[in-house]
Amino acid sequence: MHRSTQSPRAWLHVTLTGLALTLALTLALTASAVQAQTSIRMLVGSPAGGAIDIYARIINDHMSRSLGLPVLIDNKPGANGNIAGQATVDGPADGSLIWVGAQSMLEINPHAYTNLRWKVSDFTPLLKGVEIPLVLAAHPSVPAESLDELVAWIKRNPGKFGYASYGVGTASHFLGFQFAEHFGLDLAHVPYRGSAPQSSDLLAGHALFGFTQIPNVTPHVPDKRLKAIAVTGERRSRLLPQTPTTAELGHGELTGAVWFGLFIKAGAPEATQARLLRAAKAAHEDPAIRTKLEAQGFDVSGLSSAEFLASILQQSERWARIVKATGFKAE
Repeated sequence: MHRSTQSPRAWLHVTLTGLALTLALTLALTASAVQAQTSIRMLVGSPAGGAIDIYARIINDHMSRSLGLPVLIDNKPGANGNIAGQATVDGPADGSLIWVGAQSMLEINPHAYTNLRWKVSDFTPLLKGVEIPLVLAAHPSVPAESLDELVAWIKRNPGKFGYASYGVGTASHFLGFQFAEHFGLDLAHVPYRGSAPQSSDLLAGHALFGFTQIPNVTPHVPDKRLKAIAVTGERRSRLLPQTPTTAELGHGELTGAVWFGLFIKAGAPEATQARLLRAAKAAHEDPAIRTKLEAQGFDVSGLSSAEFLASILQQSERWARIVKATGFKAE
């Protein structure tokens, strides 16, 4: 029988040398992976120019400086943000992808889309950035200056009009549905792929009225290119101080606000989550950034992590009931 002539000391030396080489290789590969992450992609589920895109572009430069990495906007419109959400889930859980999620995407989509391949638990919420109510806007050709006048005009023309929304399954869609149900109106739903194209058609008169996002409307109210009929917030908007709220007009069921927030794929290292959260908070707490956000009509929230998730789950129950009542299902 062959016996090894290698001494225990020599064997130990070889073994330790092998372990050292393995450790060195592992550290080198880890360092290489870290160095390879030269940027962060901020996925926005709408076309450029929409309110959520405006929000992302206001905060991304500040976050870039805090993180020491470029934070690049990547617009992935379609399916009310589901495409951008899916791209986040399909990507690595290393914080290199930040999804700019919205109220409808996280609170409504799970109940409205039958083939959704992700769920809320697939994400780690970082920060609820901003909130903003919607505004019921109308083209100037509409012969109405108030909500009552708009309702009366629609009733005189049953079946002739449709309300524009900025996407199927969104708050804009369901508020329009509730508007029609509440007042007994015969209205078709005309969905758009984002608030920017919706607002463009409202400006052009191809769409006559609909619930849309305030930043897309306010520049056009002073020159009377659009009419602001009513705001869906609990308080009047500082950007549209002359426009009443649906609540003060006696229609509180048409009250609601949307929010935009930051999410990453679940499973990222805690140190990565903490680093991204610090950068996000720093951006939203910066006075110059807050001024820019507020100028767009946004109210800065700052609700983060566990509290943010609890809010999403609570509101999700409310929207689940509304989606079920409408019978709406998206493929």
